[in-house]
Amino acid sequence: MSTRVGVIDYGGGNLRNVLNVLKFLGHEGTLVSSPADLEPVDRLLFPGVGSFGDCVDELDRKKLRQPLVQWIADDRPYFGICLGYQVLFEKSHETPEAKGLGVFAGEVTRFPDRPGRKVPHMGWNEVTPTDPSFYLWQGAPAPLYLYFVHSYHPVPEDRSLIASTTEYGEDFASSVAQGRLFAGQFHPERSQEAGLTLIANFLKSPL
Repeated sequence: MSTRVGVIDYGGGNLRNVLNVLKFLGHEGTLVSSPADLEPVDRLLFPGVGSFGDCVDELDRKKLRQPLVQWIADDRPYFGICLGYQVLFEKSHETPEAKGLGVFAGEVTRFPDRPGRKVPHMGWNEVTPTDPSFYLWQGAPAPLYLYFVHSYHPVPEDRSLIASTTEYGEDFASSVAQGRLFAGQFHPERSQEAGLTLIANFLKSPL
């Protein structure tokens, strides 16, 4: 059964990949570029490629900041990808003057430069769920490998939010979950069958 999925258009790239994945899974994605575009959709996907500052500036320009915060406060289904994960927090070291959505306390930090570790973190890496029974992980392979491209990652103040961790010279929170919200630093739309499983589970979850 098809569900009405809104894809946040924040002015960055990667939207077409997400729309193509939704179509492959039997769902028609609708770009959300204004508050009015939220009215007909049941679920939100927020993909992200680009910079934190540019992203939140575009959300403000399109008057999407408060509607997004309200959507999440109302516990409506939300799946954040990369920047769609990072903007949930208060601020980012990438653009210190920019204000995130502030849904969660914490900030987005850069991987420190260390010998033998390349930044950005790019490629496949293992994602370790904190609760393997969580609905989003159901049917996904174990061990679970997903695709990453990032230099920054959120550090949630509330550690109970963390839905998975990943090791890249240090453990970091590769995803968080609360209610009907899930957001991760990885790119499921670029993670082949494993990533498709996560998106399909999100689309099948109760409204």
